[in-house]
Amino acid sequence: VQLVESGGGLVQAGGSLRLSCAASGRTFGWRAMGWFRQAPGKEREFVAGVSWSGGSTYYADSVKGRFTISRDNVKNMVYLEMNSLKPEDTAVYYCTAHRTYYSDGPSYSSDAYDYWGQGTQVTVSS
Repeated sequence: VQLVESGGGLVQAGGSLRLSCAASGRTFGWRAMGWFRQAPGKEREFVAGVSWSGGSTYYADSVKGRFTISRDNVKNMVYLEMNSLKPEDTAVYYCTAHRTYYSDGPSYSSDAYDYWGQGTQVTVSS
């Protein structure tokens, strides 16, 4: 599975962004997907995940109620809708695919994911 993120940028606090992740590979539709982020000087952290079918979603407490993950298994796409952005959301955001098939999650550890995109920068100004 190959993953390419897009949609990052600079936004003011309180604003919104939508990240997209384009996936290639025939096993995309069988894998749970996730978004992680890494801020300067900090470890990579889980943000949101979606099951292989799209029927289950799960979020880090820090983004719950503000971010929404979704997927389109026909278009091989994963999205992260981010609203009410805060300066502490500033980070490089990574799209990732689960290492196993048909996982309903939740999988919060980066160890559960085998495939990673190159990342897209999100900067939220105060």
